[in-house]
Amino acid sequence: MSRITRLRTLRIAKRPNLLWVEIETDEGLVGLGESFRGAEPVEAAIHSLLAPNLLGQDSRRIEHFSRQFMTPYVGFNSAGAEIRAASAVDIALWDLKGQRHGIPIHEALGGASRTSIRAYNTCAGYSYNTSGAYRRDIGADERPTGPYDDQVAFMNDAGRLAESLVAEGYSAMKIWPFDVYAPATGGHLINLEDLKKGLEPFRKIRAAVGDKIEIMCELHSLWGTQPAIRICRALEDYGVFWAEDPICKMDDTATLADLRRQTRTPICGSETLAGLRPFRDLLAQDATDIVMLDLAWCGGLTEGRKIAALAESYARPLAPHDCTGPVTLWAGLHLALHAPTAIFQEVVRATLATWYRDLVTALPDVRNGMVHAPTAPGLGAALNPALWSREDAIIRESRPQ
Repeated sequence: MSRITRLRTLRIAKRPNLLWVEIETDEGLVGLGESFRGAEPVEAAIHSLLAPNLLGQDSRRIEHFSRQFMTPYVGFNSAGAEIRAASAVDIALWDLKGQRHGIPIHEALGGASRTSIRAYNTCAGYSYNTSGAYRRDIGADERPTGPYDDQVAFMNDAGRLAESLVAEGYSAMKIWPFDVYAPATGGHLINLEDLKKGLEPFRKIRAAVGDKIEIMCELHSLWGTQPAIRICRALEDYGVFWAEDPICKMDDTATLADLRRQTRTPICGSETLAGLRPFRDLLAQDATDIVMLDLAWCGGLTEGRKIAALAESYARPLAPHDCTGPVTLWAGLHLALHAPTAIFQEVVRATLATWYRDLVTALPDVRNGMVHAPTAPGLGAALNPALWSREDAIIRESRPQ
């Protein structure tokens, strides 16, 4: 027996999108999970909906809890607060499992398919995605605040950015220069002038480094079908590795499959989907070339490994998402090392070099564009103990009655 004795959550005002959960057992172990966006309602879901069903129970029954929490009366089949709460708890339970047996999670999942995996750098800045909204309004005269202020760089000097990444050993990068043009029409139209402006960073990257780097285009589910098709067709000239989340509802598999038939640019999706069923529909409808999932949103590692197996059955590559927090990165890395068809792990060098370091006791080993397998038990990291005593810390705790 490994009885759950306490659930504790933490938020800090400086990173209001992030929530961490620690699950303690009577063995003296502490498992760590994380969720992202809407941290306050996720916190409420953990303590009001999940904690009463977890406290006093055997933490080893991960599959049981996943089935229970992934099919709530409300919130199922979506990445709402209930499912994000379930995802954070599931990651923590897998962390406990690895620690209990003295093995990393990728080994607990069934073993690694590889000892390292290629990283691609999402070209975000130092504070990207850390508040309620992320910035699309990078001005032409805006200057970087540091060497890794990559969102400013790709909007204003994409060629030099690509040279910097290649010099560090990265062989892939992701940018989103079309986002700034979506708000004007609600994503229902992109005119030729804006289309050509959005293509400029891709042209500059190819001019600077040629084919030394793969380029992914993030479209952030901002577009209707017609402009998404227009963008994807225009990207064909630059050999883009994928166009990610091109339409506003990525569970609209019929529309997505129609778009995929009309372009040679590979389609990637989707970090926004939760649970096995939407991914089944996506693959059954032949609507995507690459499967992306976010373990803090889709149901955690239990659901994530099922999605990975589904991708494998369709011979589709897998790419775990991370532009959120360091615990999600750790979890994604373990799945990427385990899943046979995984091809990339997303990283953000700006956050790896700065505030991720302040949050956890260790970060993944990224060298020469590769992320290497951890050997420590469980996730491989814990929360920085100093976080619990911060002045801006918001802590909630649930114990057995």
